[in-house]
Amino acid sequence: MTYRIEAITLPVADVDRAKAFYEQAGWHLDVDTEPTPGMRVVQLTPTGSDCSITFGIGMDQSAPGSYRATYLVVSDIVVAHRDLKERGIPISEITHYGPEGQAPGPDPNHGDYGSYASFADPDGNTWLVQEVPSRANTDQGEAGL
Repeated sequence: MTYRIEAITLPVADVDRAKAFYEQAGWHLDVDTEPTPGMRVVQLTPTGSDCSITFGIGMDQSAPGSYRATYLVVSDIVVAHRDLKERGIPISEITHYGPEGQAPGPDPNHGDYGSYASFADPDGNTWLVQEVPSRANTDQGEAGL
């Protein structure tokens, strides 16, 4: 038996603003539909991901901006960081944990779970970008965003 998370329902206040933000981040728009009056469903998927985000109108959700540190795993944090910055996404500097605690820059060994950066969407939902090189998808040649 295989269990997979396919989508995360993300709480947002303004659907069009959230859609524009995630498209700016380079995420693929899978669907933007109004299946019934008063309901709108938008789904986007990060490049190379098997899991999408969904948000909309007329859906049960938490308070906008209430999601904290949802992980976005990448194979190369330097490439992912540069890509997001070039797309105009405000992202923190890259950090890692060394013998003295948190330190600036990527993990010198680029080990799994060693380097981090973060960003927030316009509603304040935060993402923790985490480098996990062992999960690299060499067929796509991308940062795994």
